[in-house]
Amino acid sequence: MSAHQVFVLILIQLIILLLPAFGLAKMFEKAKVPAWKAFVPFYNTWIMQKLADRPAHWVFWQIIPVVGWFISMGIFVEFVKTFGKFRFYEHALSALLPVVYFPYVGYNKDDRFLGPEVVRKHKKTTAREWIDAGVFAVVAAVLIRTFVFEAYVIPTPSMEKTLLVNDFLFVSKFSYGPRLPNTPLALPFVHHSIPYTNADSYVEWIKIPYTRWFASPITRNDVVVFNFPAGDTVINKDEFQSLVTYYAACREAGRGNADSGRKVILSDPDDFPLVMRPVDKEENYIKRCVGVSGDSIQIINDVVFINGVRQEPPPNSELYYFVTTNGQQFDADAMKEQYNLDIEKGDYASTGRQNEFRMLLTNAAKEKMIKVGFIKNIQLDTAYNNDPYGVMPYDKFHNWTRDNFGPVWIPKKGATIKLTQENYAMYERAIRTYEKNKLDYKNGNFYINDKETNQYTFKMDYYWMMGDNRQDSQDSRYWGFVPEDHVVGSASLIWMSFDHGIRWSRLFNKIR
Repeated sequence: MSAHQVFVLILIQLIILLLPAFGLAKMFEKAKVPAWKAFVPFYNTWIMQKLADRPAHWVFWQIIPVVGWFISMGIFVEFVKTFGKFRFYEHALSALLPVVYFPYVGYNKDDRFLGPEVVRKHKKTTAREWIDAGVFAVVAAVLIRTFVFEAYVIPTPSMEKTLLVNDFLFVSKFSYGPRLPNTPLALPFVHHSIPYTNADSYVEWIKIPYTRWFASPITRNDVVVFNFPAGDTVINKDEFQSLVTYYAACREAGRGNADSGRKVILSDPDDFPLVMRPVDKEENYIKRCVGVSGDSIQIINDVVFINGVRQEPPPNSELYYFVTTNGQQFDADAMKEQYNLDIEKGDYASTGRQNEFRMLLTNAAKEKMIKVGFIKNIQLDTAYNNDPYGVMPYDKFHNWTRDNFGPVWIPKKGATIKLTQENYAMYERAIRTYEKNKLDYKNGNFYINDKETNQYTFKMDYYWMMGDNRQDSQDSRYWGFVPEDHVVGSASLIWMSFDHGIRWSRLFNKIR
């Protein structure tokens, strides 16, 4: 972590300890303790633990970032018990709103300091025991989900056949270092919205800048879960969200001119209700990292080249081919078992020409078909979406497509590029949106933070993500680089899989 990140975390902890100090000072006076001690961070919780006759080592656990915040809340709850406060709402107020509740207890003439003896004599009801256990379980689960691992389900076929729809995964947060949430005040176990509503599940009263502990870089070909970079602004309707991004909708509304389309969308909030989301509340995506920071990537007829070197496709990566057979009759079960082709998913279909089919094949399936003499002729389907606004960088200088793209240099932290008319559209979002700079292009000149310059030094590493289902994947070809602060973790293990029942052969498979 940088010095700035450490400073922010310490500052939040100090605020947590100092905000209740005014009420805490009166509570200390009732306990015959000098009021000034309430205004000394950490020392005030030491006094609270002594007065409550609770373990002093709790005070030292407060220095652990984020975890320490919960420890402080626990100390507040233990202290308020010495004033005879045992109801659930009283403990909730002590933990969540001590800045309001402590002054009430301190200045209320009816509340007195009763000491730890009253706590020892108090007996919880069975219901309260269960409630406290439930709260502890929720807090523990949230910490595990935030810093250790998280469950994730595959919603789309963009990673087939590596990952299938309704594969349930464990995502390791340790692989690249656990990332602190940008919005720590949020409902547990939900992402950005409260279920069955459009209401946000989080508040932005406290915002933490990008901070990652024990950071390590992504390795090329890792399967990575990340926050969708184009999901910072969404049209909050089911038919849009991340399916049709706000930026794609702007280009479509403006017939390629995003600025014109943006005006159309902003002028019609009823049809296009917009929501802005912080990084950690953007939709989760899963793709394979095919290019790391500093790489130069190019795609030629669906083959990836890194720094000019041809890359072998992932083992289960698949492409569409036109296959002419020798006239064999197809058996759906045999096709699925031998070649991993599922007719129910549309993996193969007749083109209408004699013995010709369009098939979605992995390299292994293709080679097996050739070896057994199934195929008379095979040709890669090079058809692509001719929409000129379909892929990055949406400008007049490039004529790239989904299947033939680049070359593109992937930004690296500390590396400097020269800005040109040709590369401006490729890098402007990284400079302006991800790295929070003011960027303008006027009369052939570039201005960064109101200073004329044609150079920029990147502050973060970036990555290029693609789906293994190369011709059916919305990925970096459509929305660009993934910044390091968007990375959630690596997909490590399939723990459950469903498709008209449990797919037993996929359980506990390691993801490669």
